[in-house]
Amino acid sequence: MRHGNKFTFTRISYHSGDWDTDQRMPVNLLNSLIEYTTIPVNPQERVVALDSEDIFSAPFCYLSGHKLVQFNAREQANFKKYVQNGGFVFVDDCNHDIDGLFAKSFENQMATTFGQQALRKIPNNHELYRSFFTFEKGPPPTSFELNGWGDDLIHDYLKAVEINGRIGVLYSNKDYGCEWDYDFRNKRFMAEDNTKFGLNIILYAMQA
Repeated sequence: MRHGNKFTFTRISYHSGDWDTDQRMPVNLLNSLIEYTTIPVNPQERVVALDSEDIFSAPFCYLSGHKLVQFNAREQANFKKYVQNGGFVFVDDCNHDIDGLFAKSFENQMATTFGQQALRKIPNNHELYRSFFTFEKGPPPTSFELNGWGDDLIHDYLKAVEINGRIGVLYSNKDYGCEWDYDFRNKRFMAEDNTKFGLNIILYAMQA
């Protein structure tokens, strides 16, 4: 979770697809950690290649994209080892489309890596939704889900791969990355800070 003595937002790069999405989002979430908690943070995002041993020093990781997810043999082996050894990956589908290329290829990758039934819906009373702020209805919706792009549906659930009763891979079709991709100073214009659920994800991972 910590790189040095501070929380570091670590993004996973992978050879297929487009992994470098929503570039302002990490700084925005880090600002929220500073605003709402006393957790010391590294202000710089860290990018780690999935086929690198460096991933094992980053217990919280973020993976996203719009296109194909097809890990090579080394990437798949590292992803599996990382998750089974206690790592946490938040995976966000930038297409917000359960029938899109990212969703279909990523879900197939999880089935190949962990088994056909490993990636499952989590209940909306899961402790993830109470790890910091409380979300009684489960995952909050995003403005990108009903914009005429993607599948034009509100996804009222998230999916996860659980290892020993804890989430190792949290998977969203809701496009939180785009929802949180703005200059953190603009939060003051919002009636409700929409990054709060991001803190729940990070705090859940840190408690694992």
